Amino acid sequence: MQVNILTGKAQMLDPRIESAIDKRPVTRAQFCSFTGLTDDTQVSTRFHGGPERALHYYPREHYGFWQHWFRGMGLSDAAALLAPGAFGENLSGTGLLEQQACIGDIYRLDGALVQISQPRSPCYKLNARFGYDFFSVLVQANGRAGWLLRVLEEGMVAPEAHMALVERPCPQMPVKRAGDIVFNQAFDPAGLQELAELDCLSTSWRGKAADYLAAGQVDDWSRRLMGPN
Repeated sequence: MQVNILTGKAQMLDPRIESAIDKRPVTRAQFCSFTGLTDDTQVSTRFHGGPERALHYYPREHYGFWQHWFRGMGLSDAAALLAPGAFGENLSGTGLLEQQACIGDIYRLDGALVQISQPRSPCYKLNARFGYDFFSVLVQANGRAGWLLRVLEEGMVAPEAHMALVERPCPQMPVKRAGDIVFNQAFDPAGLQELAELDCLSTSWRGKAADYLAAGQVDDWSRRLMGPN
């Protein structure tokens, strides 16, 4: 499948929020390193970027869903922002959804080799980006957040890169299922145990799954989804 490569620079979404969520298609080949693309920027490095969150893939199919939703709500300004890169993704393509892509999937991306490491955890910067206070909540609840990838082998990628599945070691754990276990269903000890023991899942998600098991409950997501007071 063909994917567009996108990068972004830091900018202010409002007087308090700086972000590089607004990604644009690149016009030159990028070096895909263990921490991301040559021309890309990560602002909140505690929550974005790093070796296990080097890249973000967002299915382009979701844009039609959000166009319909925003226009149905009378939010034409938000709908006008919907173009590949608007969700902060570095990789934009069609033909692969959260229900199909699995944690641990390994893909050849031109000269690089990448692996799905975790679902994306949407945050309040989506709200600022689209001017709708609860948008991050909707993205999480609908399971339309995309996923993050680690880079196994560095290499060059073209602006329109070719991405092909090489290996699927964990077919039992689609991205959608992993996200639902944590975000969108009743407390699931068996599912959380499975996540905690899933070697190809990111260290942070495995640790959180173990923490939730020990606590007997998952996190309160309000600060991540709605932002600091």
